[in-house]
Amino acid sequence: MASEEDRFDIVGIGASTVDVLSRVDHLPAMDEVMQAREMVLQGGGPVSTALVTAARLGARTAMLDAIGDDWRGDQVRAGFHAEGVETRHLRIRPGATTATSCILVEATRGARSIVYAPGDAAELRPEEVPLEVIRRARSLHLNGRHLAACAAAIPVARSAGALISFDGGAGRHRPELAPLLEQVDLCVVAADFARRHTGLEDPHAAAEALLARGARIAVVTLGEAGSVAHSRAGEAFHQPAFRFPHTVDTTGCGDSYHGALLFALLRGEPLRQATALASAVAGLNSQRLGGRAGLPTMAEAAALLASADGRQPTTSANTGK
Repeated sequence: MASEEDRFDIVGIGASTVDVLSRVDHLPAMDEVMQAREMVLQGGGPVSTALVTAARLGARTAMLDAIGDDWRGDQVRAGFHAEGVETRHLRIRPGATTATSCILVEATRGARSIVYAPGDAAELRPEEVPLEVIRRARSLHLNGRHLAACAAAIPVARSAGALISFDGGAGRHRPELAPLLEQVDLCVVAADFARRHTGLEDPHAAAEALLARGARIAVVTLGEAGSVAHSRAGEAFHQPAFRFPHTVDTTGCGDSYHGALLFALLRGEPLRQATALASAVAGLNSQRLGGRAGLPTMAEAAALLASADGRQPTTSANTGK
C-alpha cells in the first residue's frame, strides 16, 4: 500500500549509472598516457539525470530501476539522496554490478568519447513495478529501458491521467521501441533518433510525424542548434540554444533539457516558455564537467532567462532557425 510519501510529480523507469569523467587536452592516441585536467565521479543515465534535474528545480521525483549491491550502486543511491530523488523503490540485486560509463571530454571543443559497461543487474520485472506509486504520480518518464516494466506501468499511468514522457537519445533508437512511442504524450528525441524512427531528415517534418503517431507534444533536439517543438494544438517553432563563451561538457544536456521541459509543463507553463527553460537549463549544465554538476536551481535558470544577454527568442517553423 502506497503512503502519502509516494505521491510524486515524476516517476522514472530507466537505467542508473556511475559516470567517471575525465577532461583532457585531446583524446588519446593508441598507447598514449596523459594526465587529466579534471576528473569527477557522478551519477548518470538519461532518465536518472532528468529526474535529478527536475528535483533540483523543485519537483518530487522517484526512480525505478534494478542496480547492484556494489560500490557503484551505493554511489548511485548516494547521488539520488543528495538531490532528493526517492530511491525506496529501487531494486537491489545481490552480487550484481551496476552500470558504469567512462567518458573522456576534450577540453578545447567539448567532444567526447564514451566507453560503457552495462553491468549485470537484470531487467526490472513487471511484478517489481510499484503500480500504486505509478497510479499516484503526475507523470511517468521513460526511455525504453526495462521495456516489460514500462509496458506494465503505462496502462496504469494512462488510466490515472498521468502525462507519459519519452526520451529518445542519440544512438539509442531500436525498432522494438515503436509500440512504446505510440503510447506517449510528450516525445522528446534527438535528431538522430528522429531520423531513424520516422525516416525524415527535416526535424519539423519528423516532429509532425511523431504527433501523427500518437504524441501530443513532439520535440526534436538539435544540440547547439537548439530544438524544434510541435504540438497538436498547432504550435510549431524553433527554440535556439543559449550561447556561452565556452562549452565544458555536453554530457547530460539532452537529459537535463527533458527534465526541465517536463517540470515546466507539469507547472502549467506554455510550451514556448517550457522549451526556453529547458534550453536555459541545458546550457547552464554544459558549463561544468559531468551531467549533473552544472544543473541549476530554478532561481539560477530564471536569472539566465531574464538577463538581456541570455534572451533567446523562439522563431516560428516557417522562418527556420
